[in-house]
Amino acid sequence: MKPTQKPNRPFFSSGPCSKRPGWSLARLENALVGRSHRAKPAKARIQEVIDRSKSILGIPDDYVCGIVPASDTGAVEIALWSLLGTRGVEMLAWESFGSGWVTDVLKQLKLDNVKARTSEYGRLPDLSAVDFANDVVFTWNGTTSGVKVPNGDWIPSDREGLTICDATSAAFAMELPWDKLDVVTWSWQKVMGGEAAHGMIALSPRAIERLETYTPAWPLPKIFRLVKGGKLIKGIFEGATINTVSMLCIEDAVDGLKWAEEIGGLPTLLERSNANLKTIEAWVEKSDWVDFLAENVEERSNTSICLKIVDPWYQGLSAEEQTAKAKQLVSLIEAEAVGYDFGSYRDAPPGIRIWGGATVDAQDIELLLPWIDWAYGELK
Repeated sequence: MKPTQKPNRPFFSSGPCSKRPGWSLARLENALVGRSHRAKPAKARIQEVIDRSKSILGIPDDYVCGIVPASDTGAVEIALWSLLGTRGVEMLAWESFGSGWVTDVLKQLKLDNVKARTSEYGRLPDLSAVDFANDVVFTWNGTTSGVKVPNGDWIPSDREGLTICDATSAAFAMELPWDKLDVVTWSWQKVMGGEAAHGMIALSPRAIERLETYTPAWPLPKIFRLVKGGKLIKGIFEGATINTVSMLCIEDAVDGLKWAEEIGGLPTLLERSNANLKTIEAWVEKSDWVDFLAENVEERSNTSICLKIVDPWYQGLSAEEQTAKAKQLVSLIEAEAVGYDFGSYRDAPPGIRIWGGATVDAQDIELLLPWIDWAYGELK
């Protein structure tokens, strides 16, 4: 039967993600609009985002953290173009965003000594085969596959190369072993539900040393430059950004970070994301038509929760029909104003992708799931 109860907040997009509970535009009324981002109070507000992020995430004191242009994509590109080229590179990819970094390194940077370790949607490549004498680039959580690395045990503490980690859909929702990560990037619009356009990058002392002792063979655009005269540009990590930031976005980021602190910090953020995954796990366990795209339980994402349709009826359809039916399922629910933007990513296998980050309430996911059952029944 068609359900009657609807989620209070029907926002399940994997980016930009749901705003935090209780958010409203009124939270931005103190934004320093009309002020220079170089002005003292604006610079202090920017620094507040950096300081609160470092505190909540538990970033070590000897790491630096800064705001950079172009969201997480810009942050990763800065790392790739600024750090790679002095030794071999291992690229790990098991979904579209990781595959994008492989393309950039092979076809844009055109590095020769590159090993791409890839796997299909639903599984990780062989992490035990990674050679850490090389630099290693990977996503912590595959946003479009719902497959994450389970922990940092596979990364040695005595590695020779750098580890460059795209953690945009993992930061604030998963434990990150900072001692195993030399470069970590993320963006505000994921787990914290902030506004887009700006990224963040954290650098270990080893990454800083690389920046100050290695000059790439290629020219670097201004927005990629973290070094001047052989020294780290410290201002980038002290509130003086590479280019102009939106003070509205800064205010929104501060609001989200304050909310995180008020509810209990990182432990509570992790609990909220894990509760969302558990809600979906209980539903999948009872279902005969849907299953997780991630093949191993310990590799299931608690943020980008990706599901595949396993019903024999659906599996008997052509690939085009499967894609169309999966899109129709999402459209049926959107038409009821029950849930928005939870279809699988365009490059992923057709199915469902429900965002389970900390800004989403488990109760809303619980109310969404019967509607998904209903919509699937309508299709079938």
